[in-house]
Amino acid sequence: MPENHLTPEHATISPAILYWGTPVVLVSTENEDLSFNIAPISSAWWLGNRCMLGLLSVSHTTKNLLRTKQCVLNLPSDDMTDKVNALARTTGSKEILTATAIEPLYYFKKSNGYQYVKDKFSHANLTPVKSDIVRPARAMECPVQMEGELVGVHEMMQDVEGEVLFAMEIKVLRTHVHENIRKSGTKNRIDTDKWRPMIMSFSELYGLKAKKADESELAEMEEEAYRGFSNPAEVDLM
Repeated sequence: MPENHLTPEHATISPAILYWGTPVVLVSTENEDLSFNIAPISSAWWLGNRCMLGLLSVSHTTKNLLRTKQCVLNLPSDDMTDKVNALARTTGSKEILTATAIEPLYYFKKSNGYQYVKDKFSHANLTPVKSDIVRPARAMECPVQMEGELVGVHEMMQDVEGEVLFAMEIKVLRTHVHENIRKSGTKNRIDTDKWRPMIMSFSELYGLKAKKADESELAEMEEEAYRGFSNPAEVDLM
């Protein structure tokens, strides 16, 4: 084993959460009564045309996804904190109304001020608009809206007793973006100088206010070169 040479600049800690900085996603799903739920998710990452969502097994969004296999991944911009905060401590699960200490997750939410909200689109002043392929509504105010289907569910933390965490694989079927974040002169590219995603870092909301750190070597490549193995589903849509 190497010798332990801790410098004054480093300390050994045990954070309760490990959210180092990920985009906020507002996931809309369909409820059993055919109305729509929308919930903020901070555990999300992309590879190709797939998005992995980290969700609790008892989450209302999880239950809707497992039942219908459909969702919309709405990405808010960093000026939409009022919408995200309005949804932050809400749930579409009625179980919270009668939660007791023997139901840890619902009780945790109840004791921390979560409220059951039936119409969360209205609660957050978001406008539902019809999707092209899936049933859940898109959120008009979000600059990016990706219609998707659930194609895989992976149980996480099986070595820990308690609530199950799911990594849910979403295949992006169709992408809608506001015109003002499209890159001029291109069909399918986003202008990264105009797109301002909302980022969650350790429960705080941040935006990308600073200028680019430097020019990117990867950005010198033609973006469409990735098309064959990254996102072939949408190549002929525009």
